[in-house]
Amino acid sequence: MFRRKRETQSFTPVVKAQNQIGTVIANGMSWHGDLSGEGGVRVEGSVTGEIVVRGTVVIGETGKVNCETLKAETLIVAGLVQGNVVCQKLEIRATGRVWGDVVTTSFSSEDGAFLRGTMRMEEKIEITVPKNAGSPNPNGNSENE
Repeated sequence: MFRRKRETQSFTPVVKAQNQIGTVIANGMSWHGDLSGEGGVRVEGSVTGEIVVRGTVVIGETGKVNCETLKAETLIVAGLVQGNVVCQKLEIRATGRVWGDVVTTSFSSEDGAFLRGTMRMEEKIEITVPKNAGSPNPNGNSENE
């Protein structure tokens, strides 16, 4: 008779901007050059160049990265990475392949995952993005030219 009406609360999970995927290199696309900034990156195509991201980098099953060093807060590999890795958290999925040395604070892998290189565990890793990351060059050419 005197029942209180149940209030339904909608729950929307709060996701940090660094964990949201804002940049996608799609399957069939290739990127040659450095990629740096804050936020999330998903690679389904191919990237040749340095990657420094304060956020999450996902290398999908069709993704290929060839670099000297890949730096990210979180790196999830389901595709191929050829190069050294520095990250706070590394996950190598069953289809993931990494050729290079790894420095991380947290590591996990699924059955079938592949890593060829040395691994060094650290207590803390800070990922710093270059100061000019994400700012266009007013001359219209790359900083390295």
